[in-house]
Amino acid sequence: MLMVAGKTFGQRKTINLWDKKVPGAIANADYKETNSDDSWMQRVTNPRLDVYPAPAEKATGTAVIICPGGGYSGMAIGHEGKQVAQWLNSLGITAFVLKYRLPDAAIMTDKSIGPMQDGQRAIRLVRSRAKEWGIDPKKIGIMGFSAGGHLASTLSTHFNTKVYDESADATSARPDFSLLIYPVISMREEITHMGSRINLLGEKPSAEQVNNFSNELQVNSETPTAFLVHSMDDGAVPVENSIQYALALKKNKIPCELLIYEKGGHGYGLGKSGSTESDWSLACGRWLKAKGLIN
Repeated sequence: MLMVAGKTFGQRKTINLWDKKVPGAIANADYKETNSDDSWMQRVTNPRLDVYPAPAEKATGTAVIICPGGGYSGMAIGHEGKQVAQWLNSLGITAFVLKYRLPDAAIMTDKSIGPMQDGQRAIRLVRSRAKEWGIDPKKIGIMGFSAGGHLASTLSTHFNTKVYDESADATSARPDFSLLIYPVISMREEITHMGSRINLLGEKPSAEQVNNFSNELQVNSETPTAFLVHSMDDGAVPVENSIQYALALKKNKIPCELLIYEKGGHGYGLGKSGSTESDWSLACGRWLKAKGLIN
């Protein structure tokens, strides 16, 4: 399916997120972006969106912005970016792969909010240009894998947090739904992915920082509906991350769907083992259909 999708839906263009200076950016001539075989990206200084328009004959008006994972130290833009965009295209969804800045004090004044700045801007940009891409501005979702799931859940719970000058950017940054695949949700030590926490908040974050970026603690009645996937044997990101987020949504009467697989581990993207976790994309398609987001 992916080979066919790659040929049919592989056309894309790239747009920069910021018209002028990236907020909070520190110029660093020695900091160079790397991209290994178009599958693993690091050191992004020019955040941008790769646009994958839905085929006209399938387009549903729904859009999804994808945040690839990588522990906030890199981005798996191949199997958690491009391949996912092609799958979404096959469902009639216009997809955007977000190449966000990874938290690093060498290029930003506050590394804890750098990814959120790019994510909020991405949602506002897609919504403000929805007509251009044939998108319904009320059907824009955010999707994240692993640490990208932390960014996606941050955008789902902190969309009203002001992290840059919005005076010329007043469009809502709230996603209409979220798709969270083996996500990092919490920064609490007992269940977090420690590498992601250190990269985002540093070695010794304050209790306030930990609570603020533990997104299961930030859910409220305005948090968007969510579809979550996790495996019981995930040795990198404990399954409690997804469970605690789902329970917080339930407490706030926000509908959600949580799939927990017996096996699967971590980082499987669309799934390739042939085991049960490989079916999550089929379940996600059914959920999207039930929500009226695809035909």
